[in-house]
This record gives sequence, C-alpha cells and structure tokens, in this order.
Amino acid sequence: MRSVAFTPDGRTLVSGSKDSTVRLWSVDSGELLATLKGHQRPVMAIAVSPNGRYVASASEDKTVNLWQIR
Repeated sequence: MRSVAFTPDGRTLVSGSKDSTVRLWSVDSGELLATLKGHQRPVMAIAVSPNGRYVASASEDKTVNLWQIR
C-alpha cells in the first residue's frame, strides 16, 4: 500500500496500491468490499470526500480518478 484514508464514518478503509488499484475494506470485518481499476501506474495518494460518497486517487501515471463509492 502506498496511501490510505478512512471514510468519515470510520467504517471503510480506502487503500491505494503499487499494483495500480484502489481497494475498499470493511474496518469491522477486514473484508475486501471492492477493487477499483483505472490507473496504469502505482496509486500514490487517496482522499475521501467529506460526505463519504467519493474517493479521489492520484497515480504515478499523472492521472487523477474520481470514484463514486456510495
């Protein structure tokens, strides 16, 4: 993992990875909830919107993706 962030409610951990993916994890169970693909290089930064509906990811491929997660 290169970057992590929690949703505002603290129930989901969002991770950015060296394998170019963004993953959503349940804090309660540790279960993988989703894998988001769209970058070509490692994900270096993750941010979650204040309302917890969106995740922004920035990659070494010089792109930023905005994901709707709820």
